[in-house]
Amino acid sequence: MSDDPYSVLGVPKDASAAEIKKAYRRIAKDCHPDLKPGDAQAEARFKAAAAAYDLLKNPDTRARFDNGEIDASGQERPQQQYYRDYAEAAGNPYRTGGAADDPDDMSDIFAEFMRGRGGFGQQRGQSFHAPGHNLNYSLQISFLDAVFGASQKLTLPDGNRIEVKIPAGITDGQTIRLRGKGAPGYGDGPAGDALVTISVADHPLFDRRGDDIHIKLPITIDEAVLGGKVAAPTIDGGVNVSVPPGTSSGKTLRLRGKGVKRRGSSERGDQLIELTVTLPDKIDDTLTEFMETWRQSHRYDPRKGMAS
Repeated sequence: MSDDPYSVLGVPKDASAAEIKKAYRRIAKDCHPDLKPGDAQAEARFKAAAAAYDLLKNPDTRARFDNGEIDASGQERPQQQYYRDYAEAAGNPYRTGGAADDPDDMSDIFAEFMRGRGGFGQQRGQSFHAPGHNLNYSLQISFLDAVFGASQKLTLPDGNRIEVKIPAGITDGQTIRLRGKGAPGYGDGPAGDALVTISVADHPLFDRRGDDIHIKLPITIDEAVLGGKVAAPTIDGGVNVSVPPGTSSGKTLRLRGKGVKRRGSSERGDQLIELTVTLPDKIDDTLTEFMETWRQSHRYDPRKGMAS
């Protein structure tokens, strides 16, 4: 399998962030190990796509990869001119065509360089200690898991799995930090963190807008005219709502406290139900005759005043 992240995701190098995300989601949907258990080929493709997406979704790491500074695994590439860069640096008495600088100046240059390297070699025999790198991952969760919170297993590129606790009310694109779950540290340095960016799948019925839940609920002609109780889904289960007599399409009912829990509060948003009047699949003779008779004596113009 190609090591080039663009090839892994099947996108050109000038692909937009949205195109990269769409390509990753398509592969994840087709090849996720939880959807195809035991399929080694699908699992390998999913792991490769996850690693490629982790690299390309971040503009900084994508730019560094495009510039050849890091490889497809996110590791630093060796600096080809390392010796020449420092051999020619000011303060080196042996650089080409250069004379020895002041010893104090040279000490300052190397001290500054060593500080940038995390203190390595400042004293003879001293060990190098530094925190490990943070590692970036992505995890797609269901709409309701985002609303109520959950605990999910994240499959890492090396095949290991870690538990991710999803807080209630998390939104698409938010990042969860798992302390100490990143790359191991150097020497006695602590491990880095795992940064898990959450992607929330769409729901066939519910649409989240802030802390409110929106749905469109179809009603019949007689329910719109006469009113009555109709069943409506909510994220907590089905309820019955009252449709007022004479309801037109677009009227919205509000169910208070049936939305998403607000972060840092016990309160919840609302559910908004937009009613849409729906005709029957087949208009029979009885309905046709009734409407013709009714129209003769009850004609009205709902578009009055809209003529240009």
